Amino acid sequence: MYTKSSPVLQVDAKSYDRLIAKSNHTSIVEFFAPWCGHCKNLKPAYEKAAKNLKGLAKVAAVDCDDESNKAFCGGMGVQGFPTLKIVKPGKKPGRPVVEDYQGARSAKAIVDAVIEKIPNHVKRIQDKDLDDWLSENNSTGKVVLFTEKGTTGPLFKALAIDYLGSVNFGQIRNNQKKAIETFGITSFPTLVLLPGGEQSGIVYDGDMKKESLSTFISQVAEPNPDPASQKAKSKSTKSSSKKDEAKATKEPELPTESPDPQIPTDDSQKPIVIPEAEAIPTLAQQDEVILNCLTEKSQICVLALLPIPTDLAAPLPEHVSTALASLAEVAHHHKQRGAKIFPFFAVPAENEAGALLREALSLRPGDALEIVATNAKRGWWRLFEGENYGVVRLEDWIDSIKMGDATKLRLPDSIVLSAEEVAQKEAATQQAKERVKEGKPLKIVEGEDGELMIEIESPEDEEGQVQEQEHDEL
Repeated sequence: MYTKSSPVLQVDAKSYDRLIAKSNHTSIVEFFAPWCGHCKNLKPAYEKAAKNLKGLAKVAAVDCDDESNKAFCGGMGVQGFPTLKIVKPGKKPGRPVVEDYQGARSAKAIVDAVIEKIPNHVKRIQDKDLDDWLSENNSTGKVVLFTEKGTTGPLFKALAIDYLGSVNFGQIRNNQKKAIETFGITSFPTLVLLPGGEQSGIVYDGDMKKESLSTFISQVAEPNPDPASQKAKSKSTKSSSKKDEAKATKEPELPTESPDPQIPTDDSQKPIVIPEAEAIPTLAQQDEVILNCLTEKSQICVLALLPIPTDLAAPLPEHVSTALASLAEVAHHHKQRGAKIFPFFAVPAENEAGALLREALSLRPGDALEIVATNAKRGWWRLFEGENYGVVRLEDWIDSIKMGDATKLRLPDSIVLSAEEVAQKEAATQQAKERVKEGKPLKIVEGEDGELMIEIESPEDEEGQVQEQEHDEL
C-alpha cells in the first residue's frame, strides 16, 4: 500500500526491533492490511503526518497481510485494522513503552500525539544553575538555545536525542539576565555551540532547520547512528532466535477490519503498562471552591468552569471532555515524573462559585467553557485563551504559569476571603455537620443580599417550636 517513495517507513517482523524498538526516537507504527478500506482512507493523513514529523520522530507501517509478518502482528496484540501504536524509548534500551493510539485519524491529531511523546533530554537552565552546568563535564561539547519560549520545541528535543551521550543540550529563557549578559545575546532565538575546554563558543547564524543545525553541531561530535550499528550476535542470541522462530511458526488468528479495535496485550510482547490518568476532582459546592482556591492563603489553582448543559441526560460536549481529559493527562505526567504541580478542579455550572467567578473576572456567559488559573495569596489570575484544548497546548499554558512567564491580571479582592472569614465559615460548617450528625435541625434563611444561608437553631428556638406545636393542638 505504501510505495518506496512514501515518507512512511516500511517495517517488517525482522526490522522492527532494530528500526523501532531499539531506536532513541519516538515512533508511531500502523499495522495494516492492503485490502482494508479504513487503512486506505487513513493513508493520505498518515503520509502527511510522516512528512510533518520528518526528522522529529518515525512514522512506520507494518503489512500484517504479509505471511512473514502475521505472527509478529499477533504478538503485538493486533486484532483489527488499522491499529496504531506509539512506541517511546523506555528506561532500558530495547524495551520501549508501547501505547495504543486512540485519537482522531487526522494528520494533525497524529502529529500532536507523537510530538507529545518525544523524550526531553534538554535541561532548562536558570541563572542560579548556569555556572554548575557549564563546569560539569567541561570537556564535553554543549549546545545552548536562548529563546523567548518557556517550553522546549520538538526540533530541539530531536537534536538532543541525535547527540544523546556525546553533546549536552540546554535551554535558557530570555528572562535569565545573568546568562544573557554572559553570552552577549541580543536576539532570540540564538543557538550557541560550546566545543568544550577553553575553546570559545560559536554562535549559529543559519536557518533553524534540523539538517543545517545538525551539521553545525557535528563540529564537536558525530550524531548517533539510527538505527544503531549491528554487532556480532553471541551464541545465546542465536539460541534465542531459534526459539523465537519456532514460536513464530504457530498460525495466529487472522485480524478483522475495524476502525477502532479493542486491543488486548499479548504476553509475548510484554509492553510496559501505562496507567490511565485519573479524572481531575470536581468541586460541586461553592464553599469547596472558596476554601480550596479563594482564601488569602490559597495558592495556584486551575479551575475549569464548565458550561451550562443543554441536556442533562446528554454527555459533555466534545471540547469540554477533551479539556478535562487533557488536564487529567497533564496532572498524570507530573505524577509519573514525581514533579509537583498545583491542583486542577472542574467546577460544574450549578456551582454558584462558577457564576461568581465569571461575573467578577468578566468572563464569557455560562454557556461557554472557561479555564482560569487563580492565585489568591498573590492576588492574580490568568485566563486560558483559544479553542485548542489538546494536551500539548494546555501543558504549554501550565508550564508558562509554573515558570512565572504568564501575563497576570489582578484578582478582585471582593472574591477572596480573609483568614477570619475562613475561620468563621469553617466553624459554621463544622457546627452544622455536628448538628446533622446529632439529628438536630438546621434552618435555611435568606440573607440581606438574597443569598440562602444555613442558620443553626438555638435551644430556645427548639423550645419555642414545641410550645407552638402544643398550642396548635389545643
